[in-house]
Amino acid sequence: MAKQSPHKKQDEYPLSPVKFSRLTRRGLILGLSLSQVITVAIAGAVFIASLYAGGGMILAYTAPIWVTCLAITWIPISGRKTVEWIPIAGHWVWRVTVKQTIYRLRVVKPRPAGTLALPGDMAALRQYEDPVTGAVMVHHPHAATLTALLEVTHPAFVLLDPGEQERRVTSWGRALATCCRSGRIARLQVLERTLPDSGTGLAQWWAEHGTPEDESWTSRTYGELIDRAGPAGERHATTISIALDMKAASRAIRTAGGSIRGAAAVLRQEMNTLTAALHAADLKASDWLTPGKLAVILRSAYDPAIAATLERSGNLGQDLATAGPVSVEETWEGLKSDSAHHAVLWVSEWPRSLVYPGFLSPVLLASGVRRSFSLLCTPVRSDQAARDIRKKKVEYISDAAQRQKIGQVEDAQQTAEYQDVLQQEADLTSGHGILRYTGLISVSAPTSEELEATVSKIEQAAIQASCETRRLVGQQAQAFTAAALPLARTI
Repeated sequence: MAKQSPHKKQDEYPLSPVKFSRLTRRGLILGLSLSQVITVAIAGAVFIASLYAGGGMILAYTAPIWVTCLAITWIPISGRKTVEWIPIAGHWVWRVTVKQTIYRLRVVKPRPAGTLALPGDMAALRQYEDPVTGAVMVHHPHAATLTALLEVTHPAFVLLDPGEQERRVTSWGRALATCCRSGRIARLQVLERTLPDSGTGLAQWWAEHGTPEDESWTSRTYGELIDRAGPAGERHATTISIALDMKAASRAIRTAGGSIRGAAAVLRQEMNTLTAALHAADLKASDWLTPGKLAVILRSAYDPAIAATLERSGNLGQDLATAGPVSVEETWEGLKSDSAHHAVLWVSEWPRSLVYPGFLSPVLLASGVRRSFSLLCTPVRSDQAARDIRKKKVEYISDAAQRQKIGQVEDAQQTAEYQDVLQQEADLTSGHGILRYTGLISVSAPTSEELEATVSKIEQAAIQASCETRRLVGQQAQAFTAAALPLARTI
């Protein structure tokens, strides 16, 4: 009889690697973006007009125009062509001119009832407390979305055996698939925050399982260790936010009674579906967040120094009307609010090779870093996804034909992108949903010097995770709301 391999159990439940689709880098024509096509067209028109107008001398006089157009078309700056920086820089200059980069809380000026005390375009957000569940729902009137928030807990993924990891990954995929089927979900956000541990959990455990009344040397020493370990430790909090597309669900909202009350009824249905899917994925879901818990999260994001105090004192910071920052100053590459400096990084490239689940551990588990990792998942309806895939296939085939005509060799990246499109088509045909992912990392530190050191640490951790990150510029305030706040917003 053959001997059983000691690794047979692990081989029966192998942990499957995954591969991410590449971000398309195709342009309008021959890899050129719309802005590049415009500048090339201007350069060509000026050059041809100069030739017909008089030749050499006229061509020399107009050289600064067409040479500049060609230069800004092809010369890159920080990974982008110069022409692509023009609208970004122009918008930033306009915002600085009208003082949109500075926010100060007007204490004596009353705010409209039901609004969140947040800066910028988030001032339009409204709060609605669901009378059935008691959960807070955030209404964005301009984007026509209604968002609910749920806090989940889970065991450490990296400590599970490969078979259990594979099972949980599959279950989490089914949970995400539920967001694509109804067609009423605008966005789903998974927010993982690293917070300083106030020591409340350790103290509570010691009070329940220990002997704090014991005056022995062992008990006193253990109690002192708990008191010291709490403020120096870290804990992770995961929040899932689900945003209802009120336009797509307009018919169901009218059936439920209309207005915000009908939207809340429809959102409750989606909340129940998501909760059941999370339980099937072995994720322990708490009650949907109340206005008080949301207020604490918002206050802690803008003022990290107060986070431990708010956690220890359960009655402070529970009012959404005062949860916003006192001051916010946005710079080209960062953001300063209350007690911290912030910077937002964008995951510009997911791993290009096969990776195993848990590849983000270097980023999520880096010690001594105050950060928030936000994964924004945007469902795409099956019919829209099919149209997008067909359009991409036609564009790839057309570009390939144009490159063949002019003798341009097709590189490996273009081939890989086309294979990703074919794989997406096969997955869609098999009944899988399509989700568009956006990864954002918000990093916070007490000073600007510490912030730069922390950003460098996170960038190195992203390299270990086989990811590429880019620091967002000219839009740090908007990016911070998407990366650090559980409001299911995008940039």
